[in-house]
Parts: sequence; C-alpha cells; structure tokens
Amino acid sequence: MKIRVKINGQDRSFEIDPSEYLLDTLRKNGYMSVKRGCDTGSCGACTVLLDGRPVISCSVLSASVDGHEITTAEGIANQMKEYMHALASEGADQCGFCQPGLLVMIYYLKKMIDKGLIERDKETVRRYLIGNLCRCSGYLPQERAIFRFLGVD
Repeated sequence: MKIRVKINGQDRSFEIDPSEYLLDTLRKNGYMSVKRGCDTGSCGACTVLLDGRPVISCSVLSASVDGHEITTAEGIANQMKEYMHALASEGADQCGFCQPGLLVMIYYLKKMIDKGLIERDKETVRRYLIGNLCRCSGYLPQERAIFRFLGVD
C-alpha cells in the first residue's frame, strides 16, 4: 500500500504494510529522531506532530496519515536552538533518548501558549508533559529549562 505525506515540509511517498505503525514507517525511512521507547503509547519518545498536533507515533497506523502533514524533531531543530541553550544553562544532562519527543511537545506547547490557546503556567505545562518520560533524570533541571524557554514563572 502506498501513502503520500508531507514530512518536515517535504512531500514524500512510502510503500507500507497496512498494519504498520507510523513509528516504524518513519524510522525505516531515515527519521531517526523518532525513538522506540515502549510501544504502548506511554513514554512519549516517539512523539511527532500530525497536522500540527502531538501524537504518539507507535499508536498511529501509517495508513491513517495518508495525505497529512508530519513534523519530527528533525523538522524543528532550528526553531528550538533557544530551548537547547536553556537546557545546557540549567545543567540538564541526559542521554538524549527521550529528548526528541520532548522537544516536539515543547515546540507544540510554545505555539499554543503564544497563540493564547493554553495558559502560561507551571501546572498547565506539567499536565501537557506528563506523557513524556525520562528514565535517566530527576526532571528538575529539564523543568527549569522548559519553564524558562516558555516564559513560565
């Protein structure tokens, strides 16, 4: 089965198996920022934007994205340099496995906050990030960097 999608601004077409998940389609076609974490939709490592909204790609069938737009961490890296600097300044060392999915979610949050569609407060941000798990840190430096980047007091 063939699908056509726009990924990070580029029109692409892929031959897929009808039972294939978006995570697998993306990885086998070179989008390596999309990580396989849990395969249950619990960890957020495979988060991408589908038509501008975050989805867990291990839970989305590739056939369902035909004709849609997907954004991965590769597609937003340049826009997120300020966030990466905030991470470094807070000493938020991590292995980087969960970082791409978290990056996508923070990018989404920034857009929603800037448009006034969600509140700019700590509890709202924490609620949106609850599905992004990090196995190697205590979250506090990352949280400080996220709040700084989003302008949350």
